[in-house]
Amino acid sequence: MMKNSPASCRKIGRPALSITFVLLFGGVVDSVAKKEAERPYFNEKQAPENIRDLKKIQESLQKNLPRSRAATVSIDLGGGSGSGVIVSEEGLVLTAAHVSAGVGKKMTVIMEDGTRYKAISLGLVASTDAAMIQIEEEGSYPYVELDRGDTPSLGDWVYALGHSGGFEKERGVGVRIGRLVRMAEQTINSDCNLIGGDSGGPLFDMNGRLIGIHSRVGASLEQNMHVPLREFLSNWNGMLNNEFIGEGPFAQKATAFMGIGTEDREEGGVVVQAVGEDTPAAAAGIKEGDVILEIGGEKVESKEGFSATLKESSPGDKVKLKILRNDEEMEIEVELGEK
Repeated sequence: MMKNSPASCRKIGRPALSITFVLLFGGVVDSVAKKEAERPYFNEKQAPENIRDLKKIQESLQKNLPRSRAATVSIDLGGGSGSGVIVSEEGLVLTAAHVSAGVGKKMTVIMEDGTRYKAISLGLVASTDAAMIQIEEEGSYPYVELDRGDTPSLGDWVYALGHSGGFEKERGVGVRIGRLVRMAEQTINSDCNLIGGDSGGPLFDMNGRLIGIHSRVGASLEQNMHVPLREFLSNWNGMLNNEFIGEGPFAQKATAFMGIGTEDREEGGVVVQAVGEDTPAAAAGIKEGDVILEIGGEKVESKEGFSATLKESSPGDKVKLKILRNDEEMEIEVELGEK
């Protein structure tokens, strides 16, 4: 009977209650510890208060810098340069749209040790200065972790990398440390000291996670603006699919170019008045006096309509023209160039 008494029940229940409490409280402690590990304590302070704070900032930088530097690249555009950062083992690079300057453009990516790889620009967001580049040569590349949780806060300590002024093997990647001084919807500002050539380079939190890409490098510290990583993540698939997204000051869509001058024809179509040298039209065999009757299977009614159709095309597109030459119809295919 004793085993069924209330006192006996209490004795049996206490260990279970204790275990439950430990499990629940332990889970909370683990969650808090994980959160503190993700967000360094010195980010919560208005300024470092003692030598310990400064040492912790230094330790965080030293711990994460080797991986960050290995993945930061110089981008040689042939006449200009910028920076970028590799974010996948397959060689996907994030940079600024004003660095890549378009879709499908050939360029060279230079690692910190001077190794050069052929690359091609993928898609971009013209309004916010976000862009992607892909290294074309197969390999296993160093890469950095992304801050997918959009965790940065005003005042956080950060560090910026880039190939300031262009690639220099002896110097390597430049490192600047600072704090976030302004947060906006499409930009974040830091007081890291940047100069030309840093554009497109990475901005990291003190855990070594990528939080932004350098966009507008100004003459004063406060003018240094970065594209937040969330802008890349929200347009990720479009950029991977080579899309030119939006309109804005950081990139202009390439205009398709054929290289001919035309005049209207009363019977319909347009007459070719001039063919430029070394143009797609010349390469395809179009001649002065040819009459263009159709483009892409659609009848040509006027030179305005013909020009409008070309504007809807992209450089590299192949268009079929129905031509009237010496009273004989023929088809000519033209691969459009870039204006």
